[in-house]
Amino acid sequence: MKRIFLTGYMGAGKTTLGKAFAKAMELQFIDLDWYIESRFHKTIREIFAERGEDGFRQLERNMLHEVGEFDDVVISVGGGTPCFFDNMDYMNAQGQTVFLDVSIDVLFRRLKIGKAKRPLLKDKTDDELLTFIQQALEQRAPYYLQARYRFDGGHLESRKQIATSVEELRQLLETPAV
Repeated sequence: MKRIFLTGYMGAGKTTLGKAFAKAMELQFIDLDWYIESRFHKTIREIFAERGEDGFRQLERNMLHEVGEFDDVVISVGGGTPCFFDNMDYMNAQGQTVFLDVSIDVLFRRLKIGKAKRPLLKDKTDDELLTFIQQALEQRAPYYLQARYRFDGGHLESRKQIATSVEELRQLLETPAV
């Protein structure tokens, strides 16, 4: 039985690395946001609009506890998931937790390219985006750093880098956590 939780800020590469790692290790991959959307037949944006952030976070916690019972799975959680309730403690108790640590420069570059797809970012100027990322990382770092493992997610730009990262993550997870 394996359960691996990938945490980190949006744009850190949780889904990219998670899919590739799960495939290489012959595990199921679950993106928690996608799981929520498929269960409720609504987008995260629609759920937020209907229930507000508190309602969404409670639902997210419940779904985390649901997928956290699955076996042989890699779970990519939303960037805010570790920061609410006892979610980080729960993930640490249920399996291996990995914080994908990515520099602000790399996050800025990735999120600038894909900001149209992200409601929180789409209308921000470059300066506003950079400030937003810096402030969010400062607030979330205490939660992210509770993960058992810390992994450099800054090298996921090509198939070769992804393959190398998959192997490095496999080796990391085979060593005892500090």
